[in-house]
Amino acid sequence: MLRGIFDSHCHYDDEAFDPDREEVLGELFSEKSPVCALLHACTDEKSALYGIGQAAKYKNYYTSIGFHPEACDRLPADPIAVLEELLPRSEKIVAVGEVGLDYHYEGYDRELQLRLLRDQILFAKAHDLPLIFHCRDATQDFLDLLHETRPRGVVHCYSGAPEVAREIVEMGLYVGFTGLLTFKNAKKVKRSFAEVPLERILLETDCPYMAPEPFRGRRCRSDLIEYTARCGAEIKGIDPQELIDAARENILRLFGIDKI
Repeated sequence: MLRGIFDSHCHYDDEAFDPDREEVLGELFSEKSPVCALLHACTDEKSALYGIGQAAKYKNYYTSIGFHPEACDRLPADPIAVLEELLPRSEKIVAVGEVGLDYHYEGYDRELQLRLLRDQILFAKAHDLPLIFHCRDATQDFLDLLHETRPRGVVHCYSGAPEVAREIVEMGLYVGFTGLLTFKNAKKVKRSFAEVPLERILLETDCPYMAPEPFRGRRCRSDLIEYTARCGAEIKGIDPQELIDAARENILRLFGIDKI
């Protein structure tokens, strides 16, 4: 069994975990678990409060604060004021996110998403925090804003082309990979993974989504990163434990977390 898995992006507040949330977390934080730490990726104010509460309950549970682009239809009057109010509530808030751009669904407000993302980047920079970025069907706008603002952070659940991954790394950002890497038809993702240097790779689940093969289509959880790590290690030609360890050290470095 692989050890020392740090899931850099999870959503245990999702309704998929309503039937057995605390049981799952208890298993993940047990002595027999391969998981050593989790980072909750916040999506709105309610999600942030969940993360802050869980971070207080579990030693190696960390959290973020931020507004996902899909939260644009339910934003408070002043999102940045909300983030300013939330930040002092926990020393285990280590990032701003999940923030970004998502043009996938009809009816999205491009200008609102861009303004929200820019404001959250400026907030993160003012507080010297990295960001957890989401980008779907908005690559050029996203890259343009990254080049303009030069933030620290990670582009999570990467599914794009190798040349875009190289551009992201050249800006000093990290790249997060999920169980998508294991999918048989994910050839582009595999090529991108091969291009990203080991010192810039994060491993994540995005659970309950993106369960790796052979669990594709089922509810994902953090210990399934083992399958993503084995696939990634084969691509890199290294031992799976080496990949787990490198990804964990990258997470600690990016988010300013002491060794766990």
